[in-house]
Amino acid sequence: MTKTCRIAMIQMNPVVGDVDGNVHAMITWVKRARQAGAVLVVFPELAITGYPPEDLVLRANFLQATRDALKRFTRHCRGLTVVVGYLEEGIARQGRGATPVIVPSGTRRVFNAAAVIHDRHLVATCQKIFLPDYGVFDESRYFSPGRTALVCEVQGIRFGVNICEDIWYADGPARAQAAIGRAQLILNINASPYHIGKTRTRARILAQRARENGVVVSYTNMVGGQDEVVFDGNSMIVDRRGSVIARARAFEEELIVADVSFDGPRATRSATRRKTPSPRYPVRRVSLTPVQQQKPKSLLPVHAPAALSDIEEVYLALVTGVRDYVRKNGFQRVLIGISGGIDSALTTVIATDALGQDRVTGLFMPSPFTSKESRVDARALTKGLNVPLWTIPITGIWKHYLRSVSSLFGQRAPDAAEENLQARIRGTMAMLLSNKFGHLVLTTGNKSEMSTGYATLYGDMAGGLAVIQDVSKTMVYELARYRNRKAVHDYGVVVIPQRMLDRAPSAELKPNQTDQDVLPPYDILDPVIEAYVEQDRSLQDIVGMGFPARIVRHVMTMVDRSEYKRRQAPIGIKITQRNLGKDRRMPITNRYVT
Repeated sequence: MTKTCRIAMIQMNPVVGDVDGNVHAMITWVKRARQAGAVLVVFPELAITGYPPEDLVLRANFLQATRDALKRFTRHCRGLTVVVGYLEEGIARQGRGATPVIVPSGTRRVFNAAAVIHDRHLVATCQKIFLPDYGVFDESRYFSPGRTALVCEVQGIRFGVNICEDIWYADGPARAQAAIGRAQLILNINASPYHIGKTRTRARILAQRARENGVVVSYTNMVGGQDEVVFDGNSMIVDRRGSVIARARAFEEELIVADVSFDGPRATRSATRRKTPSPRYPVRRVSLTPVQQQKPKSLLPVHAPAALSDIEEVYLALVTGVRDYVRKNGFQRVLIGISGGIDSALTTVIATDALGQDRVTGLFMPSPFTSKESRVDARALTKGLNVPLWTIPITGIWKHYLRSVSSLFGQRAPDAAEENLQARIRGTMAMLLSNKFGHLVLTTGNKSEMSTGYATLYGDMAGGLAVIQDVSKTMVYELARYRNRKAVHDYGVVVIPQRMLDRAPSAELKPNQTDQDVLPPYDILDPVIEAYVEQDRSLQDIVGMGFPARIVRHVMTMVDRSEYKRRQAPIGIKITQRNLGKDRRMPITNRYVT
């Protein structure tokens, strides 16, 4: 006999620490899910607290606020079965037994948990078993691992609940839930950050879990920006054959409602699964009393928007990161130093797309070495975006600085000190205006520059958010061209002047300067940085990829020597598998040579 279950996945954008605000939004989502005729309603991982709550978890009053919020929310779940991520305090127990572990007085065991609410009652909880500690994650710092898998049954449908990382492992709780608990459906709740290629990887892993266990997998992910990470959503349902049967939009809050059918007994398990060892985890089973619900009149159409290209996803990730960092931290406007180059142009366009033209201001600060082309292009960019441009020349300030130290400098030839002074004056001016008007300064340095230290400490690095810090120079051009193509398609005009894409990149801190005076060509530099910074490959490995040893050694030296700069830089939005922030934690004082 075929049974159909209507599932509502809530792809929401919580704010870390805003427990009351998150619960208020969740109540609204639950009402919408009920109106849509849902039987099961699923929220993301730690939806009540936002993710990652980091050291807030160490505060007893924060944990109490979470408990109180869950109780309030539970009262609004009439007639529904709801799964929601929250923080659970509990007593750790040894394995499958009931003997509590003795812990020091005042020590708490906290779990990254999922609550199962049924018709306004908290009926079960499960705890995350696999705690990630790589990249941006530090979960073992805050949480104890769970030991037991959970399977619930409602209206003849058996579903298991697990959390994020748990679904990535073939021998994880999903196998026990399917084999021992006879689950037909796995509800996996997530706060899974975005990086390039993550969507494809997730779909592959979910398909594997679905096929090998003979289950439907519902994957509900968070969306929105939180400090340097961005959650892309891309929630989906995968059937027992591994095919995607429903998918949410990327980088948007959304209620996804889908009808999932379960045909016949679960005797169609793959031979591969039957030959595997016994599941590692005990399973707790909970049977839920049926509740009176309004039967849906008809089945819903399939909801599966087309997947985005990598470059579309990256652009939307950057827009989302800027929008939410500004919004969630209470800033009203942003200020961007516009140089006339491609990096500041892309940053300005992203900010305008994220916030609107009325919340973005450009700042142009020409020096004696600023070209006419830069002046013209800066004005053209801001005019096309309808963004105000403040112009403050710095030549007089720069010369005054130099006169004040002329007796100390004596006959020393001009060098990087005089060049970087211009950048530091600009940084000071930007922060002065930020302080006066309350604008958040967005810096414009890219990953190629930040990796090699081709940036001025307390100069162009001064600001509150580094929008493209994880974007290589070659990808900067890709993103700019993508945005221009989109503008031409939508409005028949470009947003970034073509000359910005065509000119040789230059800091314009001395006559006839280009980036390649100091750096290798970007088509060589960026693959070397990717291999060394993102993949931790050695000198021999990178040379073996076909790059000259002299250049590779030079790039590696620049990267290592600039660690102290990066430690003082503002956070940047993560879009690669390994960014220059929490993903990569190198000692500043370090003499190891690879």
